[in-house]
Amino acid sequence: MLRSITTFGGWTLFSRVLGLVRDIVLGVVFGPSAATDAFFVAFKIPNFFRRLFAEGAFQQAFVPVLAAERQAGGDEAVRQLFARATGCLALVLLAITILAVLGSPGLVRVFAPGFAGDAEQLALASDMLRLTFPYLLLIALTAAAAAVLNTYESFGPPAFAPVLLNLCLIAAAIWLAPQFANGVLALALAVPVAGFLQLALQLPFLWRRGLLAWPRPDWQHPGVRRILRLMGPTVFSTSVQQINLLLDTILASFLIAGSISWLYWSDRLMEFPLGVFGMALATVILPRLSGEYSTQAPERFNATLDWALRITLLMILPATVGLVVLAGPLLTTLFQYGQFSPADVAAARWSLMAYGMGLMGFVLVKVLVPGYFSRQETRGPVRCALIAMGVNMILSITLVVTLFGTGVAHAGLAAATGLAAWVNAALLFRGLRKAGVYRPCPGWPALLRDSGLAALAMGAVLYWPASQSDFWLDQGVFGRAGSLAALILAGAAVYFFVLWLRGRRPRQFIEPAVPRG
Repeated sequence: MLRSITTFGGWTLFSRVLGLVRDIVLGVVFGPSAATDAFFVAFKIPNFFRRLFAEGAFQQAFVPVLAAERQAGGDEAVRQLFARATGCLALVLLAITILAVLGSPGLVRVFAPGFAGDAEQLALASDMLRLTFPYLLLIALTAAAAAVLNTYESFGPPAFAPVLLNLCLIAAAIWLAPQFANGVLALALAVPVAGFLQLALQLPFLWRRGLLAWPRPDWQHPGVRRILRLMGPTVFSTSVQQINLLLDTILASFLIAGSISWLYWSDRLMEFPLGVFGMALATVILPRLSGEYSTQAPERFNATLDWALRITLLMILPATVGLVVLAGPLLTTLFQYGQFSPADVAAARWSLMAYGMGLMGFVLVKVLVPGYFSRQETRGPVRCALIAMGVNMILSITLVVTLFGTGVAHAGLAAATGLAAWVNAALLFRGLRKAGVYRPCPGWPALLRDSGLAALAMGAVLYWPASQSDFWLDQGVFGRAGSLAALILAGAAVYFFVLWLRGRRPRQFIEPAVPRG
């Protein structure tokens, strides 16, 4: 399993690095503006539905059923389920896509009501949404293919697929945008092209394994019916983070121009460790937990989940410290060029720090949710998700009203989203404990103490150099990059050195073995 996480995480790391390059290019070429706000809304709407129907609810429901079908009927059963499930999924999403394209102005008003007061921005966002929304259908089929490949422990192609999206957007920004009067339209055109390429990438790998089948809707197939029963509740529980981020966009549309863009670039940096580690770990442990549950191995199930939580603490705690303490240097080094001004850095720094404080909560949700869905249990995550959503709404509205007019109201939205993630994670954890599904293995108090000391030492080393804003602004691109790399390496060295002094060794974090036979 560790090799699978390394494979998935390695390709995801490459994709995230390229994603940072993409965001740097967008920041330099376009900068925070009303036009980029409009594109980010037009791109976020299909991505929101993607997280709901594809990488969220569908995958979480699909993988456990796939595992059971594979155990009962082998590859042929998997191929038949894949054909029928993707047929039903494609039919539903095709209808949604047609409705969204026809009603794009109304959809923009729902997701960004603040645009209604600016006819030009509303029209631009609506036009771009007509171009971006078909991406939903393509990426949903990509997610279905990826779920099958993941079930067969083929994690490379699904992890590589986002690279194609980044390449398409970079190419559109550099070469296609100058051909348009409004260059952001080129970005919208690139989105469905990327979706087609991502889907095309998966198909040869499915064909090679004999699992490729033409989608055929069959609502009566037993596997499809089980997926549908699981999907309904999981729409809420797996997508709370996306719903919360979308609420940020809705409220930010009423704030000063650039607020949506500041939140976007802050979220992108927060998504880097979340995607590289959190998504990789969650993607890999779901098939394993599903298999351990279906073979009635509760001790192995518990050991796998406990190991995942320990690795999460070990890796995400320093990432949290890095995002919070190094928020200014990160934004300055990566984005403060061209149209991205020092004022934009200062504004985005507040939202990045707020998102960073919620990073552990975001990752814990990703890791804990498979503890439910691997057992085909959906009610608990739904209850947790609804409570967290309510907390986020109350906090978001309260903080926006309190901070309105201060220039940092957008950071209040990020803080509310992060706190809601912590609430969701705490409720999920309590539910697993209460059900007796998870029992923490010995050694947690000492691990919490040691990792906390290491994180404090790391933060102390980074604080002073990170706070010298004039130094970072005066440096050129190579000076900034070299200084930031040195700080990151120094912080990581201090963190792991303190853990080593406390007696922590790599062998203590080896994944639990899978018994043979």
